[in-house]
Amino acid sequence: MDRLNVILALITRDNDFQTEQAESATAVAASMGIKLQILYADNDAVNQTQQLITAIQDVDRRPHAIIVEPVGTEMIQVARAAVAAGIGWGVLNRVPDYIPMLRGFTKAPVCAVSTDQEEIGRIQGNQLAALVQQGNVLYIEGPSNSTAAQLRTKGMLATKPDRVIAKTLKGDWTEHSAHQAVNHWLALSTSRQLHIGAVICQNDAMAMGARKALLDLAEKDREQWIHVPFTGCDGLPRTGQEWVRRGMLRATIIAQPSAGVALAMFANAIRSHAMPQERTLLDPISFPTLAKLSTEAPTDRSA
Repeated sequence: MDRLNVILALITRDNDFQTEQAESATAVAASMGIKLQILYADNDAVNQTQQLITAIQDVDRRPHAIIVEPVGTEMIQVARAAVAAGIGWGVLNRVPDYIPMLRGFTKAPVCAVSTDQEEIGRIQGNQLAALVQQGNVLYIEGPSNSTAAQLRTKGMLATKPDRVIAKTLKGDWTEHSAHQAVNHWLALSTSRQLHIGAVICQNDAMAMGARKALLDLAEKDREQWIHVPFTGCDGLPRTGQEWVRRGMLRATIIAQPSAGVALAMFANAIRSHAMPQERTLLDPISFPTLAKLSTEAPTDRSA
């Protein structure tokens, strides 16, 4: 067989977790002798679709497999086109319903590899319970069309304290989007009437954007935010974990990059002519541990 040629399609360069996804796949590609091409969609679902359709239709340079972290929808039409052309199809950080159907119509590997997104939400709800027992919190979600964002919200709502009310804002996983969302919220007269006990964000980049927006306020308004805890998710060593150590975030959740895991699975499947496991879920981890977070939290945890 020719050298394995795989496309990894990611959401954006402007996100530390996406950078980690690329680095994890690059390391696996180097160790396993895989030719890896990384495409970035710049947070544009149409652009991502066009990138992949172009690759599928390029007969001379057609990849053995495409591994994609979708920007918008789960890309069923693109997936069908890929497997019809004999190209393997992998989805990161989602588990689309169509995966079993596609596996029944192709010998090419088809699977999904994801951190357990609902478990991330459950951990975040438990982190929240360690920090705030009642009152209002800001909750900054990823995009509405993101399954990962939906599952994280579902898990959080299942474990947060009943007396905590989440005021939801929307971001697109980037620091800038959360900074903008918080600034828009601050412009509302009702925002000044709420006492916010914590700012909970679905990733670390948005947590830092929200923090910057709130700590950049005029001194008299900034005072109420200095001691409010911020939490995020992704927990990369150089960013999320380091921000926790420096006190910029109170907690994060370590989500193992799935791209490297998926690439190794595809390489092994293609070389052995075997179908990989249909769904692989990677376990997230609270950082710090929930026990440590509870002991570090202030004695008065009411909002």
